[in-house]
Amino acid sequence: MEQKNKTPLLCLVVIFLGLCLQLPFQTINNLPVHQRVTVGERLNLNLSLPKFLAPHCRYTVDGMQPSNFGLNDITPVAATPGRLDVQIKLFGFIPVRHLTVSVVPEIRVIPGGQAIGVMVESEGVMVVGRSVIIDRQGRRHNPAAAAGIELGDVLLKVNGIKVETESQVRDLINNLGQAGKPLQMELKRRQSRVTYRTTVKPIYCQETKRYRIGLYVRDGTAGVGTMTFYEPRTKSYGALGHIISDLDTCQPIELGRGKVMGARIEGIRMGKKGLPGEKMGVFRGDADLSGNIIKNTNCGIFGKLTQEPKNIYRKDALPVAMAHEIKEGPAEIYTVVQGEQIEKFNIEIQQVHPQGRSEGKGMIIKITDPQLLRKTGGIVQGMSGSPIIQEGKLVGAVTHVFVNDPARGYGVLAEWMLDDSGILPEQVSKRNVEKMTILALKLGYSLKI
Repeated sequence: MEQKNKTPLLCLVVIFLGLCLQLPFQTINNLPVHQRVTVGERLNLNLSLPKFLAPHCRYTVDGMQPSNFGLNDITPVAATPGRLDVQIKLFGFIPVRHLTVSVVPEIRVIPGGQAIGVMVESEGVMVVGRSVIIDRQGRRHNPAAAAGIELGDVLLKVNGIKVETESQVRDLINNLGQAGKPLQMELKRRQSRVTYRTTVKPIYCQETKRYRIGLYVRDGTAGVGTMTFYEPRTKSYGALGHIISDLDTCQPIELGRGKVMGARIEGIRMGKKGLPGEKMGVFRGDADLSGNIIKNTNCGIFGKLTQEPKNIYRKDALPVAMAHEIKEGPAEIYTVVQGEQIEKFNIEIQQVHPQGRSEGKGMIIKITDPQLLRKTGGIVQGMSGSPIIQEGKLVGAVTHVFVNDPARGYGVLAEWMLDDSGILPEQVSKRNVEKMTILALKLGYSLKI
């Protein structure tokens, strides 16, 4: 009888402990599995655990457990670059979290803000639409659709000939159609990145008076954006903060060739609720700012400049903040709203999402500067790439606007942009603990419960 009376009490205790620990362990589980820190900086492993659990959590760093190494009391600081394998265990034997920490040298860059013209030529030509062909008898055809070609596919070769421009593809199809030859086409499917081949027979189009296969294609795009940073030592730059996609298919453009150049902002179309605004600019095409485009990623475009930009807001290089250093609160952006003059405007970082790497959306920002709101209505197209500065560090770049609230939008984290640019090493060689100097630093903060 006594045992039965204790059972409900034990169940209540277990449920109570489960509720108490649910949020803390969710916090632990949401920690990124990979973290970067600069040399001499402490690891950001501040876990919101109850006070009674904190003394029972231990770290091991590359399998090493210092005797005075405890949660919320001492945290590791790496004195040299390298890669650390960090494990957090409860009571020293229950695995709680495992993450890899890359220790990198401090990176400093010149913040941008310049208006730039961006010209991109795709690899091959992209399929952006399909159309029906009406032959001499008035019958309707679409041989490309019948062959399984989809929007967003990239046409690479026709009968073994590499294609690069819209006009080249048009002439090839017409000439081979006149000769009565089918087209052996090699394409790449964007979603799977798999190359496939198909055969298409051109049909004479009564409307255009030439042979066609029922596709619309595009070989590139151009537009105005903003440069985010420039690294003088390597002459590397990052810009836009988001991937360049085709306007019709919304599919990312497979980069073939591309270049950036200086631009001048001639006017602003104000942003309104439901209608994003836009910077209206012209390409300058002079040697003041020019470079190539090597990468087109979810975090921006990257390449090398032929010379250091002359039009800069500040000459001193700023350190780049790692993801865990970014805070909610006031910040600034550099951007151009008229001519070529870079100006500084106030914003607020409202949320930070370090887990949003796949989409390049690492923070939510809000324009708070009355002057910028009067000039643009908020975030507008062409502002993408405007550097975000917080507490003397480059923390990210403006990327997207909320259509229903043009004063707010997304930003990409600067760490991600540096990673894609190649300035930050993708891999930091792992070394033995004996060769890695680990320091300890007293934190002196209290746990939140």
